[in-house]
Amino acid sequence: MEKIQIKNPSDALPALKRWQKQRQENFIVITLDGAHQIIKVHHVTKGLVNKTIVHPREVFYPAIKDFSTAIMCVHNHPSGSVEPSPEDDEITDRICMAGSILGIRVLDHIIITRFGDYYSYRSNGRISDYDEYG
Repeated sequence: MEKIQIKNPSDALPALKRWQKQRQENFIVITLDGAHQIIKVHHVTKGLVNKTIVHPREVFYPAIKDFSTAIMCVHNHPSGSVEPSPEDDEITDRICMAGSILGIRVLDHIIITRFGDYYSYRSNGRISDYDEYG
């Protein structure tokens, strides 16, 4: 099986189709190797129709277990809106801080919808560091 390399947010979308149309929010972590190839897609939490609770501890457990060098965080918005909430912003900041401490890069946090739309924190300048995707 050929590995999928993530060079931009849309590269991850085929691996996320399962969660686009869910009626409850789900938080997903994609673990990546040093070449930003997908190691595995992990379902971390399932919440309510408009929120899910997630903690950096649960986000980084699969990353450490998979010996990944980077992760992508993803969650769906059943409402169809790609706009991040203040809670989305807060958890993104916390995950990025934890990743910095652990030495596991947070490549992006994307929000997906049932319409195939997405919001990328990195593409919107909300996550930045020394290099981009590739």
